[in-house]
Amino acid sequence: MDYVLVHGAWFAGWSWDQVAGLLRARGHGVHVVEQLPSGGADPAKLGDLPADVAHVRALIDDLGRDVVLVGHSYGGMVVTELAGHPRVRHSVFVTAFRPKRGQTLLDVRSPHPVEFLVPDDDGTIRVIDDVALAREVLAAELDETAFAEAHGRRGVQALVSFTQPGTEPERTHPVTYVLCEEDKTIFPADQEKMADGADHVVRLRAPHLAPLTHPRELAELLAGVD
Repeated sequence: MDYVLVHGAWFAGWSWDQVAGLLRARGHGVHVVEQLPSGGADPAKLGDLPADVAHVRALIDDLGRDVVLVGHSYGGMVVTELAGHPRVRHSVFVTAFRPKRGQTLLDVRSPHPVEFLVPDDDGTIRVIDDVALAREVLAAELDETAFAEAHGRRGVQALVSFTQPGTEPERTHPVTYVLCEEDKTIFPADQEKMADGADHVVRLRAPHLAPLTHPRELAELLAGVD
């Protein structure tokens, strides 16, 4: 089986390193999206949601074989847009946004009493610099040193990618939604709404950054996707 792994906002392909390594050790082909166009280090060069979708579509087209397409967090916006791709055999959403037609990420994100996202004048949106608050929201299970390292590697994200509506094309394959029950970024109740209509819903006792905190459980789960 071949897997295409799509990272979330502010992060990059490295967030899948542990999961990818475990899947490769099982003999699977793994293709990690290293950087979506809507994210990166240079605000002047960022793309948007359609650019992200085109980027992942091109990767799948170049592979020329069937894949399991996996998206974490914002990556679910991209995965949703590829629901009709003939080479996608199964889509997996890992505590990911799965909008209905016409919905943006901002329409479906959880309301937070203490906001952890900050829009900037350059058209980007970023995670707050307060490491303790960010850790509490994103991955309280990671120790402080490990989280600080991950937090330090984050890039910026184009705000426009959060405001563009999904088109929700007709899907041609099964969908699995991995609901992370300890998530304080996308609350479980909101994940339940987005999991509605999925063929399989798997519950994992994990925080939002599950690829970093629960790589073995995710690799095992993905290896079982048909």
